[in-house]
Amino acid sequence: MKFRPCIDLHNGTVKQIVGSSLSDSQPGELKTNFTAEKPSSYYAEMYKRDNLTGGHIIKLGPGNDEAAREALAAWPGGMQIGGGITADNAAQWLDFGASHVIVTSYVFSAGEIDRERLQKLYATVGRERLVLDLSCRRRGDEYFIVTDRWQKFTDVIISKEVLEDLAGYCDEFLIHAADVEGKCSGIEKVLVEKLGEWCPIPVTYAGGVRDLTDLQAIRDLSSGRLDVTVGSALDIFGGTTLSYSDAVQFCRKGESAA
Repeated sequence: MKFRPCIDLHNGTVKQIVGSSLSDSQPGELKTNFTAEKPSSYYAEMYKRDNLTGGHIIKLGPGNDEAAREALAAWPGGMQIGGGITADNAAQWLDFGASHVIVTSYVFSAGEIDRERLQKLYATVGRERLVLDLSCRRRGDEYFIVTDRWQKFTDVIISKEVLEDLAGYCDEFLIHAADVEGKCSGIEKVLVEKLGEWCPIPVTYAGGVRDLTDLQAIRDLSSGRLDVTVGSALDIFGGTTLSYSDAVQFCRKGESAA
């Protein structure tokens, strides 16, 4: 299990927010756990120093391009970029220094997988530089993929068949459990177990991690097949339940033991 670091950008600033509070219709409802005083490049340089590859920069809405470019310039080839990525701008973000582009909303239309857009993106950047963000929210016993900063439900359910199908187009999946994202209230154990059983390619899980117990649960429930990202719980983002150094060390021990 690898530790995948993150830089979440909102209005040009590094923040940690409660994912389910994102709303275009009620922007005043946004719940922010942490707002950084340091620039995005500070965090990218930290991850570079610790050689944490495969992390992601997520642009949560407009006004984040400059901060994203600064982070990529601090570590060319070290991080992935997501948020507003399309077939028209994906190559440009790779030129800015992203190792991969991360895409969700662009490949869904009217709640379904837009095959034409997916094929266009695949042809533009290639499978080896594409990450599909299949972040999801729970309805009943199923996890539905959500788009537009986790506000809109699609009709696509996370399943073995869907994951196997989409794996043919991308190098990895990034999957936030959006209902618990930013809450430090514990992970979505059922989702973690399903992903560990079903996913044919590397997957990074995010959502709800609060401490080392949760990291151990992800490792156990997925049989070590999932990587993990942690946000609001970390001390570098104002958290009090998990230190960045402890999280990195825990995951590295797991890697060396595998």
